[in-house]
Parts: sequence; C-alpha cells; structure tokens
Amino acid sequence: MRIQEVIYRVRPDVIIETGIAHGGSLIYYASLCQAMNHGRVIGVDIDIKPENRRAIEEHELSKLIVLIEGSSVAPEVVQTVHSSVKPGETTLILLDSNHTRAHVASELEAYHDLVTPGSYVIATDGVMKDLYDVPRGRQEWESDNPAAAAIEFAKAHSEFVIEEPALEFNEGLITNRITYWPSAFIRRIR
Repeated sequence: MRIQEVIYRVRPDVIIETGIAHGGSLIYYASLCQAMNHGRVIGVDIDIKPENRRAIEEHELSKLIVLIEGSSVAPEVVQTVHSSVKPGETTLILLDSNHTRAHVASELEAYHDLVTPGSYVIATDGVMKDLYDVPRGRQEWESDNPAAAAIEFAKAHSEFVIEEPALEFNEGLITNRITYWPSAFIRRIR
C-alpha cells in the first residue's frame, strides 16, 4: 500500500486522521507505528458511534490511539489537536472526513502548520472528480472535491507541493498509477 510506504519513509511521531468512521484505518496506522516501534495516532471525527469507540478503545493497539470527537474544523477541536502535538514532532496528516472542496480547504488551513518539512498532508478521495457521471455520482463532484482543494492550497502555499510519492516497488511499466487519491499527497518542502 502506498500510504504504508510513505509512513515508513517519513516515520512520523504523530499521524493525524480526520474522519475515522469505524476506526479501521486508525488501527491500521497504529499497527504500522507498533511495527516501527515509533509513533502514535490521533483520530478526529464529528460523530464517534459508541460501538466504534468501544471497539477502538478495547483493541490491543488502543494505547497508541487518541480519539477526539467533534468537527475537524471547529476551533476547539483544532486547538485540541494542536495541543496534542509536541514541539518538534514529525507529523503526517490524512484528511478523510467531509470531502467537499470547502471543508477540505478549511482542514488544510487548520492543520497545515503541523506538517513538518519532508512530511505530508494527504487529502484523500479526490477520485470523486472522475466519478461525477457514474451511477450514484453527483454532478458537483466534478469541481467540488478534495483534489480541487489540494491543488488550490498548494498554489497558495509555496512551502507545499503536490508530489506523488515515488513508486518504490514498481515491478511493471506503470508510470501513472490508478488511484482513489489523485493530487492527494501535499508535501511540505520547507
């Protein structure tokens, strides 16, 4: 998995994920932290269902996970996340909550200062721009999507670039990968 390669390369002290749903990705990221013997995970969601919270808190990797309930762009939640990151910690952020252009743009503005040089903020599920005209798609997705927010953000912040991580294990002739996360990897260069 691409994100696994990126996490291994960056070796973040903190992985922050907005939009945790059932918590599967939080557990996955915590398992990578445990395998590397390094890092912890902060999960933010507007509504953590009691059964999901219980499952996460009872999981053997829960010691590596902090849950924060509330809107990822609410000032008090943003402040809680910021205060959970110690000065100098390497931080990688995944934005996987509300996938509207405006919301992702707000998350990028709220959290980009936590991203350390060489690390990433990742605006997931930009594939929406390519699925607006399929069954169950929505016309507005053509322009209202995370990829559009990521591109705008990178243009406005010269310390960031949209940079596809290297294909470390490309045994074929693939030069353009098929992905759910186009224009997602926003790397801090300074």
